[in-house]
Amino acid sequence: MTIAVFLGALLGAMALGIPIAFSLLLCGAALMWHMDMFDAQILAQNVIEGSNSFPLLAVPFFMLAGEIMNTGGLSRRIVDFAMALVGHIRGGLGYVTILAACLLSALSGSAVADAAALTSLLLPMMVKAGHDKARSGGLIAACGVIGPIIPPSIGFVIFGVAANVSISKLFLAGIMPGVVLGAGLWITWWWLTRKEDLTPPPKATKGEIWDSLRRATWALMLPVIILVGLRMGVFTPTEAAVVAAVYALFVAGVIYRELTWKQLFEVFTASAKTTAVVMFLVAAAMVSAWMITVANLPDQVIALLQPLLDRPTLLMFAIMILCMVVGTAMDMTPTILILTPVLMPLVKAAGIDPVYFGVLFIINNSIGLVTPPVGTVLNVVAGVGRMRMDDVTRGVMPFMAVQFIVMFLMVLFPSIVMVPARWFY
Repeated sequence: MTIAVFLGALLGAMALGIPIAFSLLLCGAALMWHMDMFDAQILAQNVIEGSNSFPLLAVPFFMLAGEIMNTGGLSRRIVDFAMALVGHIRGGLGYVTILAACLLSALSGSAVADAAALTSLLLPMMVKAGHDKARSGGLIAACGVIGPIIPPSIGFVIFGVAANVSISKLFLAGIMPGVVLGAGLWITWWWLTRKEDLTPPPKATKGEIWDSLRRATWALMLPVIILVGLRMGVFTPTEAAVVAAVYALFVAGVIYRELTWKQLFEVFTASAKTTAVVMFLVAAAMVSAWMITVANLPDQVIALLQPLLDRPTLLMFAIMILCMVVGTAMDMTPTILILTPVLMPLVKAAGIDPVYFGVLFIINNSIGLVTPPVGTVLNVVAGVGRMRMDDVTRGVMPFMAVQFIVMFLMVLFPSIVMVPARWFY
């Protein structure tokens, strides 16, 4: 009955069009009412404690860093460098998109920010070169999925806080899966464009490649600083976010000199608005998470899935399918906040490594960003690229299918994730 009240209140509120954050609050209040322990003071205390977390300070700073990079010219120089490297290959602009997405992922950690930057910079070039606009938009949307996987990652920060898992280990464990997903997109783009009769741009000379590398060096140094700092224990993920924001501000304002005072105000405003939305979601979810624990829902879920506890791979398959279904209707952040307190006790009872589960969980939720009908990244690409949502959805389908295949291969072969992860940390 408790599970029915939880799901009924949450899904009912969402069906009425109530924003996710308020739906979570209503869900927590409904559980309190059902258990005859309603207390407005408890609600308020949990909301305050939900956002009172030092690791969560990484969220606003990584968002600020991403905004500065897109406005201050760092993202454009990354794209120019990728263009000089692989732009001359048949279908080269697609490979430029994938390579640039992997590099940008190591800068911002936000799928939306990366997708917006890539769409504005590369979609017009791909269409002008003769590539199908729907397929090009679909590739850019699928590349945005890599953003929350290759560190730094806002998704890993939120999951790490919600699940009490080391964020540094999550960051380092996400490197190889992100690269593998990029390789899957690379092969898919090659297969789809192998028969296209398009004339690629001329090959860049060694001088042009070195020049683009020189101009992008300051931007490329950021992921190196973050990863080396985390690996050597110089700073925590939260401190890494501050370093990223300050470094991006220094490069954009002093080195590249493309960030004006007016743009800086707009960047801070945009970052504050996005941060407010995310942090209110986290704070509201704490009410539901606390009530989930008090109502003993994890133990009830474990009892329902008891037959699968001795088969971790089968259990992971079931969880991934559940997340796929949820991802079609919900955004990444609320999915993490709602499912993590329910699934983590189950994962621990089955003996699954929490870091391994966290990486797969975030990959699944990231792919959910391009899963119709909601698909936040699809909406961003459609809006920035002035495309119909149906066209972007049609274009992203083959890439999304390959990403799910890669994800399930990681379920079957956990060493793809854990062997490189253990080497990194």
